[in-house]
Amino acid sequence: MKTLGVGIVGTGWVSDEYIKAFSKHEHCEVVGICSRDAQRARNKIAEHKLANCEAFTDLSAMIQQKGLDVAAICTPHHLHVDQGVACAQAGKHVIVEKPIAIDIAGVRRLDQAIRAAGVKSIVSFVLRWNPMFDNIRAMLERKVIGDIFYAEVDYLHGVGPWYRIWEWMRKREFGGSAILAGGSHAVDGLRWFVQDEAVEVTAYSNRSRSNPLQYEYSPNTVTLVRFAGGAIGKVACTLECRMPYVFNVELFGDKGSIRNNKLFTTELPGQNDWATIPAIQPDSGDVSHHPFQQEVNHFVECIENNVESHANVADAAKTHEICMAADLSAAEGRPVKLPLP
Repeated sequence: MKTLGVGIVGTGWVSDEYIKAFSKHEHCEVVGICSRDAQRARNKIAEHKLANCEAFTDLSAMIQQKGLDVAAICTPHHLHVDQGVACAQAGKHVIVEKPIAIDIAGVRRLDQAIRAAGVKSIVSFVLRWNPMFDNIRAMLERKVIGDIFYAEVDYLHGVGPWYRIWEWMRKREFGGSAILAGGSHAVDGLRWFVQDEAVEVTAYSNRSRSNPLQYEYSPNTVTLVRFAGGAIGKVACTLECRMPYVFNVELFGDKGSIRNNKLFTTELPGQNDWATIPAIQPDSGDVSHHPFQQEVNHFVECIENNVESHANVADAAKTHEICMAADLSAAEGRPVKLPLP
């Protein structure tokens, strides 16, 4: 296979993880970094010792660069659609950070552009490559807990001035909403485990009385999801909590239950307590803890073999639709049917 040239769009916190992951892959080389600030791009090149990489301040110039095959979009949320569409139309395979858009029109516009261009895409719901997630999926595929009838996945992550992206993420124009900015990881986890189509969403949202973290939108939501096959799910999301990061997974089936890395199943007739399955858990909000290398390896394999990722933009659109239905439900005080009009 030829070496894939990679362009990094944005020089924020998460860009470092993509630079490291692509640089470690034997079939990839980072050849461009684009930032509004040319010096920031040059600093990244120097920091990561990228021998054949050029700094850009104009995305269109970077994606016209000879030998650039993949674009990784690591910018604030409100920029993802325009940048993703431009990269797809230039024939580049696209990695885009979540959320891919902050409204349903943007989601559909990016999805249509990716389809029309015929390029490969992946949305960074990176926890799909977390080892605990891998174990849970393996157990579900083997029906260890039978058929799921109820599931909870929670994103409990206090995001304030101590967190690098808080200053812009707290603003509606840039962050969108709590469930888009952070809770979408949990919504995607819910879909990844239940493996069914969502048909209805009901949600409530609030903020504390004093709003100490100055969010322009309600930073706390609880979302109920009904699936076509009858299962129901709940996602709690709070960006305002004062506690260590928690990503909670609880799955209840007709033969057993899973609680994060713990299993109880009637398939083991002598079991009388939870069994613990050691694995790295999704227990940190630090991006360096997330499995970007595995995500990048998967995406390169998809490009090599000309197959779609299970986390492509078309699939991620369904996660985003649930999030946007939740925001609509909370705002209007009613259940929202899916798909959205």
